[in-house]
Amino acid sequence: MTEYLRFLYRCFRLSFVGDWKYYAWMVFLTCISLFGLNAYCQQLVTGLGTTGMTDQVSWGLYIANFTYLVGVAAAAVMLVIPAYIYKNKDLHDVVIFGELLAVAVIIMCLLFVTVDLGRPDRFIHLFLRFNFPLSMLTWDVIVLNGYLLLNLHICGYLIYCTYRRREPNKKLFLIPFVLIAIVWAISIHTVTAFLYSGLGGRPFWNHAIIAPRFIASAFAAGPAFIILTLQVIDRFTSHHVPIGALRTLRQVVTVALTINVFLLISEMFTEFYTGAEHARSMHYLYFGLGEYDALVPWIWTAIVLNSTALVLLYLPHAKRGLWILNVSCVLMIVGIWIEKGMGLIVPAFIPTPIGEIVEYTPTLNEILVCLGIWAFGLLLYTIMVRITVPVLNGELTSDTLHPSEMESVRHETV
Repeated sequence: MTEYLRFLYRCFRLSFVGDWKYYAWMVFLTCISLFGLNAYCQQLVTGLGTTGMTDQVSWGLYIANFTYLVGVAAAAVMLVIPAYIYKNKDLHDVVIFGELLAVAVIIMCLLFVTVDLGRPDRFIHLFLRFNFPLSMLTWDVIVLNGYLLLNLHICGYLIYCTYRRREPNKKLFLIPFVLIAIVWAISIHTVTAFLYSGLGGRPFWNHAIIAPRFIASAFAAGPAFIILTLQVIDRFTSHHVPIGALRTLRQVVTVALTINVFLLISEMFTEFYTGAEHARSMHYLYFGLGEYDALVPWIWTAIVLNSTALVLLYLPHAKRGLWILNVSCVLMIVGIWIEKGMGLIVPAFIPTPIGEIVEYTPTLNEILVCLGIWAFGLLLYTIMVRITVPVLNGELTSDTLHPSEMESVRHETV
């Protein structure tokens, strides 16, 4: 226990050490987080009237970000499959960064749910009326918090074993939790999909295909985000990321994005070809309803971005050019965010079950809260990566001092 507390203290101390680029990045994220906190305080005092949500459109930008990030968190852990099941050695260290990303993203998800509550002090009522197992919302609370605990355990155990220079106990502490995490990763996004498709009053979500679409889009956006993150880590830290890891991730996002686009086309065919009355939300999203067409540019932008990313990934020379891969990742991250965010949440409320059409536009205060949560999540992830890299490289172990600590000791001695 003493050694573990010493490990935590050294990690805490190391998180404040870095070059000017690290300090500049951390200051920038901290400032954005504080702007977001200030905006949320205004919302907390004034109420949800500071947002663009109304009685007709009760879910907006907050839940859109929540839905997208749940997929990123789920996909981050799916790197465990090729790393441990198929014994891909290139992905062993990458798995840790994926698990760390999942921890940061799940915290962001919980924050987005919290800010979406008009009275967060009444959150306790969810536990006082824990309608288990009938309520899908209860299932969502369980899987999200359980997933966070699982990833904290796996990351912490792997990093601490590396710090102590000993092999992790795979049979007792690692493999069982890794296998559970794989199943749990699929379940968190499936339960989120069921949360929507189970609402009978919103025909836009009443599709059996919504859960597979969630999983496919998650396996495209999540690894795409990790691809960009790994290259940043490789460039700005001393940790080298194997090129084989990026190639494996490229194959994952190519297949996943292909399936996602196919499922989207299948859903559009079903809705538009049948011409049913309940397809009005879909018509509003893609073509508008009369003068109401606020989301039309958004969804067609998403389709163009995802289609362009897919074409770039299938180009013959895309396997050799990292810049093509990076452009594709940026395009699909933005495209899937629009598709699973504004293009999935808002149209279900337009028109309402009684035929009202009230459009939704996020307010500045709402956008600032979202940016603050994103900045806070990136801040947490940066700190965790800053601590993890020296441990993986053998610079920070239980019997050695990190160079930054040696410099600190020298100053204290002087």
